[in-house]
Amino acid sequence: MLRAAVDENDSDENLMLRYAAGEASAFDTLYGRYRVRLLRYLVRLTGQAAVAEELYQETWSRVIDARARYAPSARFAAWLFRIGHHLAIDHLRRTRPSLDADEVLVAFPGAAADDPAWAIDNAEQMQRLASLVEALPPEQKSVLLLRAEGELTLEEIAANTGTGRETIKSRLRYALAKLREGLRAS
Repeated sequence: MLRAAVDENDSDENLMLRYAAGEASAFDTLYGRYRVRLLRYLVRLTGQAAVAEELYQETWSRVIDARARYAPSARFAAWLFRIGHHLAIDHLRRTRPSLDADEVLVAFPGAAADDPAWAIDNAEQMQRLASLVEALPPEQKSVLLLRAEGELTLEEIAANTGTGRETIKSRLRYALAKLREGLRAS
């Protein structure tokens, strides 16, 4: 594979096309852009870090396998998260795991690590939020995570899940309302 210089401002779709044409550095750039967001999405959706890591690797394996067939008919992010989403949903349907809130929490960049009071308060709030997200019905949780972690539009989420846009909008609205209510009650 070729190792060419990659413009960091290049679109994801163009990078994927360049990767399909043999530029390994384009793949490296895409991988770097989505490494944290995709893994965090899978961890939160499955509730198990080890399972999420396996699904994460399988998602990228499928991206690699599909590179020759890739056609930018949708945003790359929507396509990538669709692959990860379907793998996670298939896994959840097969296993129905019990969820552990400790595995759902992940570190967020930019935390004020040098302020212990902030760190403790933030950790408590993140634990409450993670528990509330975990308690959401699966359909609402999935939509919320695709929106928050995948930064997908309502239309992209609808296409990824095979559900109507208005249903997605409703699920997101209900999920956010439950989170707000739960945070106020805490």
